[in-house]
Order: sequence, then structure tokens, then C-alpha cells
Amino acid sequence: MSPDLILPYEGVLPVFASRPVWCGRGSTVIGAATIGAQAWIGDDGVIRADGQSVTVGERFWLGHRSTVHIATFTHGTLCGDRVTVGRNSVVHACTVGSDVVIEDDVVILDGAAIGDGVVIEAGSTVFPRAELPAGFVYGGTPAKPRRPIERAEVAERAERLREGMGEGTALPAAPPEVDETVFVARTARLRGRVSLGAGSSVLFSCDLHAEVGPIVVGADTNIQDNTVIRSRAEGVVIGRDTTIGHNVRIGDCRIGARCLIGIGASIAPGTVIADEVMLAAGATTDPGQLLEGGHLWGGRPARILGPLDADKRAMMARIVEGYCKHGREYRVAQAEAE
Repeated sequence: MSPDLILPYEGVLPVFASRPVWCGRGSTVIGAATIGAQAWIGDDGVIRADGQSVTVGERFWLGHRSTVHIATFTHGTLCGDRVTVGRNSVVHACTVGSDVVIEDDVVILDGAAIGDGVVIEAGSTVFPRAELPAGFVYGGTPAKPRRPIERAEVAERAERLREGMGEGTALPAAPPEVDETVFVARTARLRGRVSLGAGSSVLFSCDLHAEVGPIVVGADTNIQDNTVIRSRAEGVVIGRDTTIGHNVRIGDCRIGARCLIGIGASIAPGTVIADEVMLAAGATTDPGQLLEGGHLWGGRPARILGPLDADKRAMMARIVEGYCKHGREYRVAQAEAE
């Protein structure tokens, strides 16, 4: 069984050591990815090697709606053998050892190094460049050691996590009608009144459902893999030149222009985010919270961590520019693959 969507990046296709054991609905593998034998990729699982390489060892297990990605200019991702990733987790531009269990709703950030025989508990965040030595259970935000663990228990927790996933609940994708400058991945789902501005992109396995109010996305804004947006009341409005990271959860809210919403963040209904805000990975907002512009926010719930300096603003602009380029390239590659 092959992934639902396989695309090249800069002419390079993924390489599989053998046919995966299972690939779920909406599963996607892109670019310079090398996948070991006996891989299992769940519904809406995304492995995206577009700029650096992704290499995963044998018996890699990627849970439903989880994402493996790289940092375009700095880091690839390397996973050893027998790595198990739960649901709605992000493994981003890092190194993961062998016999590792990454439970549900975990975020691992750029430059982190995870040792062998490690368990990362559900809901944890591994901060950039963190080192998690072998043989421990880690949990929290930032992830810290809880207790030592033996390999037999690691294997048992991996088996329990795999057994609990079942077959997933993904729905078939419906092709949206969009402007020719917009990229919508074939594995994304758009339902209801969704408006996408020129040059915007909705990446692989995203789910945008305008149940009541509309979802309005500004020009050149990118919504990255496995993000879920639900409007159940007045709707969602996202400004132009904004980045919504991987596996973000968004309710009815307003997000301004030139913002960056970090990987795995959760935006509560009624939140208002002003222009030029960076929200850190794994952060949450309270219902009705106002995030003032010009600041880096982070935490659960979010609080001001510092000013949005020139370097951060430049980095945010580079991400937008890079994803506009990705969108143009993916439109061509996806059309050629159909």
C-alpha cells in the first residue's frame, strides 16, 4: 500500500525500502524522504522533506494527523528504528533515536536530540535544541525527565499506542473551487464558506470546516499540514502574509496580518490576535483573549515573552516568501501527479 499522495520536491521523489505495511487516507510523503521497511502511516499522516532530508528507520509508525517536517534552511529530520508517533504530533527538524515512543499531541522542535529508549508523554513540548538523554520518560512544557524507563516498558507503551489507533476517521477530500494562484493540497478538506486570498496555500491534510460563520484567509497566507480550523459561530478571519504552523487548532477568532502561529498552538474561540504577533509553538489562548501586536507570546495561556524584534520579523517574512514559492511548485507537481 502506498501513500495517498507522493510528490517530488525539486525533482527528488521519496524512497521506500519496501512497500509500507499501511498508508491511511490522506497520507502524504514529499521530496527527499527515505522511509525504512515496515512503515505504518496513519490517516492524514504527512512526511514532508522539501528543502532538507527526512530519514526514518525500520518499523516507523506515524499516527493519524501527525506531521514530520524539516527546517528549510537549517535542519533535516532523522529517526532511528522502531519509532512510534501517536496522533496529532509534530516531529520537526530534529534527531530521534531508536525505540522511542512519542505519544499523542506532542511537539518536538528544531535541533532537539532525543536519545534511544525514550518515552515522551502526551501533550508535551520539546523545546528547540533540547537534549533528552536515553532511558527516561519525559513530560511537560518544556519536556523534563519524569523517571527512568526500561526498554521492555518502552516496547509495551509503543504497542499500546499502536493498538489504540484503529483505522482512523478521516473523511474523503472534496476538491474546492479556488483562484488559480492558490494552492490547496488534494489531501486537504474544505467545507462550507471558505475564502482563500490570492497566493495563499492550504497544505496537506488540513481540515477547514465553516460550519456556521465563514473562514476567510488573506493573501499569501500559508496554513501548514494537519491544521484544523472550525467556525461554529461568527467565523474565522486570518490576515494576509500570515503563517499558521503545523497541527494548529483554531476556533472562531480573528488573527491579524504578518503573524506567525507556532506549531501545535491552540486558539480558543473569541481570541483576537493583532497584526504582527508571533505565538510560540504549543501555546494556547483563553476564550476572548486579546494578543497585542509587536510581541512574542507563549505559554498556556499565552503571555508576553518579549518584543518582536527585527530578526524575528525578518524570519516571519522569509517563511511567508518560502511558502508562496512552495505553493507555486506544489500546484505544478500535484497537477502532474493527477
